[in-house]
Amino acid sequence: MEKGLNNELEIEKEQDLSVSESKEVQESCKKRKSDDPEEEHGVNKRGKKRKGSKQMKPGDRYVPPPQKRNPGVSFNQEHFAETSYYFEGGLRKVHPYYFDFKTYCKGRWIGKTLLEVFSSEFRAEPLDYYKKAVKEGRIRLNETPLDDLNITLKNNDFMRNTVHRHEPPVNGQPLQVLVDDGEVVVVDKPASLPVHPCGRYRHNTVIFILGKEKGLCGLHTVHRLDRLTSGILLFARTLETSKKLDQMVRERQLEKEYVCRVEGEFPDGEVVCEEPILVVSFKVGLCRVDPKGKDSRTVFQKLSYNGHSSVVRCLPLTGRTHQIRVHLQYLGFPILNDPIYGSSAWGPNRGKGGLVGKNDQELLEALIEEHRSKESLHLLDISDEVLPGKSEPDAGSAPVNNELTVTAESENTTCEESTSNDKEAETNITQATERNEELSRTARETKVVRDHLCSECKIVRPDPTEKELVMYLHALRYKGPDFEYSTQVPDWAKEDWVQN
Repeated sequence: MEKGLNNELEIEKEQDLSVSESKEVQESCKKRKSDDPEEEHGVNKRGKKRKGSKQMKPGDRYVPPPQKRNPGVSFNQEHFAETSYYFEGGLRKVHPYYFDFKTYCKGRWIGKTLLEVFSSEFRAEPLDYYKKAVKEGRIRLNETPLDDLNITLKNNDFMRNTVHRHEPPVNGQPLQVLVDDGEVVVVDKPASLPVHPCGRYRHNTVIFILGKEKGLCGLHTVHRLDRLTSGILLFARTLETSKKLDQMVRERQLEKEYVCRVEGEFPDGEVVCEEPILVVSFKVGLCRVDPKGKDSRTVFQKLSYNGHSSVVRCLPLTGRTHQIRVHLQYLGFPILNDPIYGSSAWGPNRGKGGLVGKNDQELLEALIEEHRSKESLHLLDISDEVLPGKSEPDAGSAPVNNELTVTAESENTTCEESTSNDKEAETNITQATERNEELSRTARETKVVRDHLCSECKIVRPDPTEKELVMYLHALRYKGPDFEYSTQVPDWAKEDWVQN
């Protein structure tokens, strides 16, 4: 079972606090203890020092206590209404929109300035961008605008960063719901579509499309598929059903069947790979065979061979990240168009037999450099924080869009000029959280998709090709003690398929 999105999902959970929670944080920040003479320095209204309280030094910055977090992320109509889809050239696209990244201060940030944190850990934009953003009120600490980034962070500080968000396009193929019986929802996931919000993807995900277009909310994930993997994807409708299916997973009662197309002629008969798998990088989702890894077992069987490549049936008996892809690479038969495990960054044998000749850091750097040279870094789903810092405008080889206006014919492919002037937009952003929400709402209503600070708005990126949106790995069947769900075999897995 493929689980390439686990670490990004955890990041999204931290960033994507519920609307009600953010309002509670805002309310808690309206009245600061230092503003109440009867409450400052740990003294109550009766003039007695509160038990267990610490006396604050004069001028100390008060940090409100953290709000109780929800047990999980549940997306609702307010999230779904942040922006809208449009379709172009066979792709599903998202209109750019304003979005708040929210998080509490991490332990490693305590004692550092915001400037230090943004320069070392938030490299999605150049440092100059953050300096401008803070002056316009887009970066807030405990819901309070800042003058600059030189403020020192404390434990429980709550940060909000308002950004102009662009999402990559995905396959425009409809998301087909195969089963919705009140207990489970089964879909046939197109390749290129992430299951959950992660990295640069939010609305272009299975969870958001089901909520926005099918009205299906509050679903429980049973298993996940990699973004480039297509096929059967199962959700539980209720917590009771989710627990029941989780128990089946623990007791090995569920059988998953995949098909893939690999390089060369795969051996006849049943081939079993039991090599342990180790995660090299959680941020990139990169794994390899290693004795220190987790026990893994996959059963393979060749279905056909066309003289160049083989269609192989895969039965993963454990559920490690990228298990099928890693085991096929180890056997010397990587998936035909796997952007990670078919890469030459693994050496002349491309990782066959576990022979790489590089340590983990060298391997990661080689993989990034190979895709950078091919202008295909987007295939790795690497977050911007993993890459070296940006320099303005960091378009790579992409042309810069310096036009401030666009024609009606091109408004869906490039960023439009705002219908309000920059000063008005800045005023909206520098107000309280409600004003940020109003800005987003106004942008949706007027289709304002250009932002004067946004580096992405200055870049015209080419659309991904059809080949870049598909990997030849498909979840064909999901079977339990009393159910079985399956999809049709994709064209590339048919015996008479010819590679273009």
